[in-house]
Amino acid sequence: MLSKKDIFGFEPNAQYSTAAAYFSMEFAVDQALKIYSGGLGFLAGSHLRSAYQLKQNLLGIGILWKYGYYDQTRDKDQLMKPAYTEKQYAYLQDTGIIFTVPVHDSPVHVRAYLLKPETFGTAPLFLLSTDVPENDYLSRTITHRLYDPHETTRIAQSIILGIGGAMLLDILNITPDVYHMNEGHSVSLNFYLYAKYKSLDEVKKRVVFTTHTPEMAGNEEHRYSLLKEMSFFYHLQEHEVKYLLGMDGDQFSYTLAALKFARKANGVSELHGKVARDMWGHNPGICEITSITNAQNLTYWQDPLMGKSIAGNDDHGIVQRKKELKADLFKVVADQCGKLFDPEVITIVWARRFAGYKRADLVMQDWNRFLTLLSNGAFPVQLIWAGKPYPEDFGAIGLFNQIISRALPLKNCAVLTGYELELSALLKKGSDVWLNNPRMYREASGTSGMTAAMNGSINLSLPDGWVPEFARDRENCFLIQPAPDHSPEQDQDRLENISLMDTLEQVVLPTYYNDHNKWLGMVKKAAADVVPAFESGRMAAEYYTKMYKA
Repeated sequence: MLSKKDIFGFEPNAQYSTAAAYFSMEFAVDQALKIYSGGLGFLAGSHLRSAYQLKQNLLGIGILWKYGYYDQTRDKDQLMKPAYTEKQYAYLQDTGIIFTVPVHDSPVHVRAYLLKPETFGTAPLFLLSTDVPENDYLSRTITHRLYDPHETTRIAQSIILGIGGAMLLDILNITPDVYHMNEGHSVSLNFYLYAKYKSLDEVKKRVVFTTHTPEMAGNEEHRYSLLKEMSFFYHLQEHEVKYLLGMDGDQFSYTLAALKFARKANGVSELHGKVARDMWGHNPGICEITSITNAQNLTYWQDPLMGKSIAGNDDHGIVQRKKELKADLFKVVADQCGKLFDPEVITIVWARRFAGYKRADLVMQDWNRFLTLLSNGAFPVQLIWAGKPYPEDFGAIGLFNQIISRALPLKNCAVLTGYELELSALLKKGSDVWLNNPRMYREASGTSGMTAAMNGSINLSLPDGWVPEFARDRENCFLIQPAPDHSPEQDQDRLENISLMDTLEQVVLPTYYNDHNKWLGMVKKAAADVVPAFESGRMAAEYYTKMYKA
């Protein structure tokens, strides 16, 4: 049996002695471990890195996805194509622990692997796999693909994460003071805890919940009857679940159930905390919803030479290092797109998880004005897009491919594929401007702009998610004026496109080309304002003070 020393390899800091188990469907801790899709994973990865640096008594529980999310490749026409390649991870420790989790009233065998802290500098992370010889083929596929498109498989994945993760902790003889659900995927763990403690109050003492989804449609729901059939409720019957949680109807909401099981919950920015309270506050029996703003790990994300130049107020060093970082990024542009970008030209990047509400094409909406922007000889620009749509979100994939097709003949526009940690870092380090233009109130946090600011890139953003807590317009960022609340989407797109283009043409480009000192001042101000307020050491510590201590 693994000892605590085997798992942690260090003695936790007394300040963080409360034992926490952090359940997440995805973790982005290193390019080499492809078990993540986007922002939720990036956030979880930074959390584990800072927990390790602070020597917190925290461990992660996740899934070992055999094929990851997917590999983003291109077809013969340069359009996006998802590919699925089996992954091998020799650096994971096979714990030798195999146990069974009931799924569909049948025992599914689960093997536990450990990512040791010293491997990538993270808190210990246990990863569960059903891809073992003891299982039939269907059971083996449960942990094949992150966010599998089939409803029953998705439910089974949640069972393995929640119930399976809680069972593993018992097998290891680890009794956390706190079970932390990072999003609602692991909500089934509460039914296991209820079977163990026989009391909703006893479960509440031990559970906290972080919600990341500020739109109702994005909060997962399934039919009670299907969940009961799948053994999601562990030993409870459907009517017992409804009575226990005071939840009626035919659909079981993961988020609402999590809010009723937890003693405390949080949104992931101050604005999102308010949105979450507005969304869920009318439901009786839910816990308090506070906010802890997401953050990212400086040690992992910041280029050391750029960080040194910013900290030393070395303007020459900042300019020189930015050109070098741009040249590194532009090698990828040349390799993928056959276009040679110029390090002297302002480079605007839109890159993040790809979804319709994030509006990757907003800058293109007035096509003639967009072409005018691209052909301005006095203020030349370069634009790069990157991001991964969900592989079955054909609307988002269509938009991604439409941007590829429209950018193809334009020598100063590029769309890159393979958006994972490594490319994300290159884009943040190699950009001058980090563009973020989601529909207002739809971005819970949006942490990519934080790591861009750590690397000498200035945010050009709508004031959504974390941005209102950071933004000082024309001091540390450039703000896009949002359309009036409750405007029709067509009007939002039109008005916010106008504001975006006005800001680019009248403020951003003239500042970059004509007011060098002002630009460098904004770069340094942004970097100073983003750390420590939006560095994940602050966040990891805040979870202990706000959420973990009873």
